Amino acid sequence: MQQKTKLFLQALKYNVPRIGKCMQKPLLSHCNFTDHCHNRVKSRKYRLIKCLQDKNKKPDLARHFSRRRISHKNLLPVAYKKEKYSSKDMDAFEKVRTKLETQPQEEYEIINAEVKHGSFVYYQEGCCLVRSKDEGADSGNYEVLVNLEELKLDRPVIDCIRVAPDEKYLAAKVRAENSEASSCLVVKIFDQPAVEASFPNVSSVEWVKDEEGEDVLFYTFQRNLRCNDAYRATFGDNKRNERFYTEKDPSYFVFLYLTKDSRYLTLNIMNKTTSEVWLIDGLSPWDPPVLIQKRIPGVLYYVEHRDDELYILTNVGEPTEFKLMRTAVDSPAIMNWDLFFTMKRNTKVVDLDMFKDHCVLFLKHSNLLYVNVIGLADDSVRSLKLPSWACGFILEGNPDLKNCPFQLCSPIRPPKYYTYKFAEGKLFEETGQEDPITKNSRVLRLEAKSKDGKLVPITVFHKTDSDDLEKKPLLVHVYGAYGMDLKMNFRPERRVLVDDGWILAYCHVRGGGELGLQWHIDGRLTKKLNGLADLEACIKLLHAQGFSKPSLTALTAFSAGGVLVGALCNSEPELLRAVTLEAPFLDVLNTMMDTTLPLTLEELEEWGNPSSDEKHKNYIKRYCPCQNIKPQHYPSIHITAYENDERVPLKGIVNYTEKLKEAITEHSANAGEGYKVPNIILDVQPGGNHVVEDSQKKITAQFKFLYEELGLDSINVFENLKKHFKF
Repeated sequence: MQQKTKLFLQALKYNVPRIGKCMQKPLLSHCNFTDHCHNRVKSRKYRLIKCLQDKNKKPDLARHFSRRRISHKNLLPVAYKKEKYSSKDMDAFEKVRTKLETQPQEEYEIINAEVKHGSFVYYQEGCCLVRSKDEGADSGNYEVLVNLEELKLDRPVIDCIRVAPDEKYLAAKVRAENSEASSCLVVKIFDQPAVEASFPNVSSVEWVKDEEGEDVLFYTFQRNLRCNDAYRATFGDNKRNERFYTEKDPSYFVFLYLTKDSRYLTLNIMNKTTSEVWLIDGLSPWDPPVLIQKRIPGVLYYVEHRDDELYILTNVGEPTEFKLMRTAVDSPAIMNWDLFFTMKRNTKVVDLDMFKDHCVLFLKHSNLLYVNVIGLADDSVRSLKLPSWACGFILEGNPDLKNCPFQLCSPIRPPKYYTYKFAEGKLFEETGQEDPITKNSRVLRLEAKSKDGKLVPITVFHKTDSDDLEKKPLLVHVYGAYGMDLKMNFRPERRVLVDDGWILAYCHVRGGGELGLQWHIDGRLTKKLNGLADLEACIKLLHAQGFSKPSLTALTAFSAGGVLVGALCNSEPELLRAVTLEAPFLDVLNTMMDTTLPLTLEELEEWGNPSSDEKHKNYIKRYCPCQNIKPQHYPSIHITAYENDERVPLKGIVNYTEKLKEAITEHSANAGEGYKVPNIILDVQPGGNHVVEDSQKKITAQFKFLYEELGLDSINVFENLKKHFKF
C-alpha cells in the first residue's frame, strides 16, 4: 500500500496517515490540491550495495501487543531501476516540463505517471500514452497507444494509469495542464490499440477481474469538486455501466482502494474526522458491497487485507493517535477488532505497506523518520531510525514481496534509494557518487517554545561554510492546516537558494500533522491561534540563535498556509521584510459563510461554522487576515493567484490585496518623509489549477521579488537556476 496514499492523505489535508493506495483521492478543499503536491525524481545512475546495519535493534518507537533496494539480484547496479519496481498500483506524479542537472556526473529527471505491468512499462511520452518493454523503457523504443492531442486539451497530462489484470485494457486519467478536471480514457490494448470509452470528471479508478475472467472497471465521479458517486463498468461485447453507490452527506467524499493482494476493493466514504469502509469481493464485483463498520463520529479507519484477515489502521480508543488492529474477513465489525500494535504519542503514521509475512510502517517521530518492520508470523518488531538529513519518504508501488524499497529526500537533496531486505533483516542504501550537498550543507533540528509552553519543531538548512549567519537571508516556510505536513520534498530552486547563501527554515506548527493527530487537533477550529503563536515563536527563536535578522527574513506559504502568514503580517509585521504567497487562503470569514461555494461544507471541521455558531464567527474574526488589516507598516508581499481557482476564489485574494493597499496608503501618508512604502504585488496567472509548482515564470518572479526586497545581488542565483532547470 503505497503511493496512492499521497492522494488520499492530501484528500484529508493530512490529518490521517497515508495508508498506501487506500488513500487514493484527495478530499477536495478550498486550500489544497493534492495531485500536484509532490514530484517524482528518479536517478539514472547508482549502485546499491551498502548495508546500514549488521544486527537487529530493539524497537524504540513502538509498543507491540500480541494478538489475544537496495540490493537485489546480487546487488547488480541495474537491478533496482525505478521501472523495475513500479507496479500497476503506482499513483500519479505531477506533470512537469523540467529536467534536473544537480550534478555533472549524475542525471536526475522528474517524471510523470508511469506504471509497470507484466513485461511492459506504461507512461506518457510527449503528447502520447505509450508502452515499452521493461528493459527498454529508457531507450526511446515504445509503442504509441493513444495520441492525446486528439483530445484537444491544452497540454494534456496523464495523472494516473491503471492496467487491467490480464492487460486487455487500461484506464488513464487525463487533464489539461492548467485544469483539475480529469477524464478517464479506457483504452483497448490487445490487437489494435483504440479508445474504448471516455468518462468525464473521474476521481479514482481501479480494475478487478471476476471469477469468469472479465475485467471490471470501478470509478468515482466528481461534480463541482465533490466526489459522491461510484460506478462500475465492463467493455467489449458485454458493455455495462452502472452507478452502485451515492453518498448523500455533502461533507463526505468517496474514493476507491484496491488491496495490495488485489483480493478486495474497498469503497471508502469519509470526511476529515470520520470514515466508513465497504468491502467489494474482487471475484464477485457485481455483488453488493459489505459494510465493515458503520461510521462513528470521530473514528477514522483504513483497511488492508492478508490471508483472510483485515488489517485496520484506526484512531479508535486511547491514545488518539493511530494504531494497527486486525480481524477476520467474515467478522469485520469494530467489536471484533484486535489491537496488536500502537505507536508512541506524537508519532505520525506516514504510510503502511503489507507483505507476505511482514507489515512495514513508515513513521515520523519527533521530526525524524523511522521504519518499523513488524513480523506477522512471530510478532517481532524492529524499529530503524533513518538518516537525520531525511525529511520525507517517497513510496512506490512495489510488487516484490521479499523486499521493501523506498526513497528518502529533503528540500535540497534529491531522493536516495533504500531497501529493507526481509530475508537478511537489514536496510541497504544506494551508494556511488555522493551528492555534493551532503558535505556542503547542514541540517539542524530545533525546538521553539510557544506561548503556552509547547515545543514546536523547526528544520533548518544552510551552507556548511557560511560565516556570520546573522547576515544571511532567511526564508521561512509554514503551512499548519488540515493535519497536513509542511511540504519538504526536493525542489531544485530551494537548493539554489542554499548554494547562494540562504538559510531555509521549516516551521512545523500546530494544525499540521508532523506530530500526529493531536498536533492537528490543537491547531484547528478554536485553537487556530496556537499555530500563529507557534510561528511567531519559531521566527523569534531563529533570530535569537543568530539565524539572520528581520531585515533579511522572508516568509513563504501556499494555500491554507496563507492564513497564518497573513495573520502574522497583521500582528507582528516587524519580524519580516518580505512575503511570498501562492494561491493563499486569506478571507476565511467570508469564504466560510458562503455556502454556495462547493467546498464550504467540507471545511467546517477545520475552520468552524461562522454562519450558525457565533463562537466560531468571533474566533475567526480574531485571526482572519482579511478582517484584521489596519494602517501600519507591512512587509512587502508578492501573491501568485490563479484566475479560475475553484478552491481559493480569486475574489477573496483581490479583496485582501485592495484592503491591504488602502491600509498601507493611509499609513504611509502619516509616516513622514523617507518612509519606504512596501510593495504589494498580485500576479494573476491564467488557468484553473490551484498550485503550479514547475512554472519557470512563477519561480523567476518570486526570486526576483525576494532578491530586490532584501537588497541582494541576484546574478549568481539566476545563473544557477539555469544550470538546474531546462525548460
